[in-house]
Amino acid sequence: MNGSQQLIVAGILSFCAALLHVAVIFGGANWYRFFGAGEGMAKLAESGSRYPMIVTSIIACVLAVWGLYALSGAGVIPRLPFLRLALCAISAVYLVRGLAGLVLPFISSHPAIAANSLTFWLVSSAICCVFGIFYLLGTINLWAQLSANH
Repeated sequence: MNGSQQLIVAGILSFCAALLHVAVIFGGANWYRFFGAGEGMAKLAESGSRYPMIVTSIIACVLAVWGLYALSGAGVIPRLPFLRLALCAISAVYLVRGLAGLVLPFISSHPAIAANSLTFWLVSSAICCVFGIFYLLGTINLWAQLSANH
């Protein structure tokens, strides 16, 4: 698999994650629970608060923009600003989130960590690691082509 293909996969994964977040908004409190947003978010959704919808919408938008950056890096859409920097940052965010989520539940009892199950942390972190690996490999493999001069 070449760098363009890796970034296309990365973009598709980010778009799928964005769509899943939108589905959670429409799915309501039970979907927030199932996908690990925590009981607090689920209760807020049940009470009619707009907070879960706003937070989840922002996450969905960020993930969609990240998908666009992956497609831009792959050459599928026009070049976006700060492409190399953005792809490095996106790779780092996914990988740090993934690796942290594989470690923190075992070494921390912080309420933000304890609010979710071990299953949530392991599954979501593995997913983030996979996303991050596709972004990282695609970025590395296309590094020269991603320069501002091309």
